Amino acid sequence: MEKAKVYFTKEITPESLVRIYEALGRELHGKVAVKISTGEPGGHNFLQPDLIAPLVKKLEGTIVECNTAYEGRRNTSKAHWQTFQDHGFAAIAPCDLMDEEGELVLPVRSGKQLKENYVGSHLSRYDSMLVLSHFKGHPMGGFGGALKNVAIGIASAHGKGHIHCNGAVMNKFDDLFTADHDSFLESMADADSAVIDYMGSRNMVYINVANRLSVDCDCMAHPQDPEMADIGIFASLDPVAVDQACVDGVYNSPDPGKAALIERIESRNGIHTIEAAVELVLGTREYELVALD
Repeated sequence: MEKAKVYFTKEITPESLVRIYEALGRELHGKVAVKISTGEPGGHNFLQPDLIAPLVKKLEGTIVECNTAYEGRRNTSKAHWQTFQDHGFAAIAPCDLMDEEGELVLPVRSGKQLKENYVGSHLSRYDSMLVLSHFKGHPMGGFGGALKNVAIGIASAHGKGHIHCNGAVMNKFDDLFTADHDSFLESMADADSAVIDYMGSRNMVYINVANRLSVDCDCMAHPQDPEMADIGIFASLDPVAVDQACVDGVYNSPDPGKAALIERIESRNGIHTIEAAVELVLGTREYELVALD
């Protein structure tokens, strides 16, 4: 596989977000889904509406999410709709809670752990998708970027449990956190492959915003404050390459505060999701970084 192009800008502004999307040279068509994380109430690191609004409006996009599988304030449709309102997303674009009316079952080709993946049923409404991810750490995955946003983010609440439990039945809440860890990382890659096969790889683009680089995910109500400075925005047509570029950006940063995030990535073997995605031919770790600054 030839090297992927990953575009990069240090500038994190609404204008630079539009500019980096345009640099990709792929126009999303039809009804466009913009997959973000709405962020667990109490947290404050999720991508802010003011930052993403111009790009979402340019695409005439619909902001999409699914309910969570853990206890909190996004695990019911009523509570999650309130989060759309409270966090400002409903004010900038139409929003869609994709699993509030059920789920689709997608086959997983050559999966390491999963044979099927459960996603919000409203996914069928969309012709193309911008996967707009906040890159940061994660207490289980090591880091969260494009691959996690597609796998866990597009999964229905039931589907999230299915991924966390590596295809086994989730009988209790603790099952989310006690399954074999590397198998969970492989299950995320399996789920990615099912979604990309369903949508079509030419109908998806990926932008990661590497700011507010906490070791914790936006799914947490009280994430740790970042210990390192913002890096910038990365964009690619390749979900593997864009996540790899972000990981490399952390390691290559001159900021000594990166140590906490590197420890989080390494202690959770976070790179294994990327490794598993490569084996499923979802993309390449080899990329050319194209600076827009």
